[in-house]
Amino acid sequence: MKEHRWTVKLFIDEGVDDGTKTVTYAQLDNRDGVQLTGRGVAQRSPHDNDVPEIGDELSASRALHDVADQLLQASADDVSQATHEQVDLKH
Repeated sequence: MKEHRWTVKLFIDEGVDDGTKTVTYAQLDNRDGVQLTGRGVAQRSPHDNDVPEIGDELSASRALHDVADQLLQASADDVSQATHEQVDLKH
């Protein structure tokens, strides 16, 4: 059995712009040196309470979702290249 290790790093910036926005970048590094970077943003209404954890969670989930979409597309591209047929992989 072969074990492969991929690494995901999250970079979270709170209080961007006017202090109501959190931006997260998710960076995926695989064993072949391929790197994908996703971006996620959470915008707090100025009328809402300032709860940084919510912005972190929301922006991180969106960044990870972006990476997942890119990885799914990379898989579809690889299958298409291997089979010489256009494929559309669904979630």
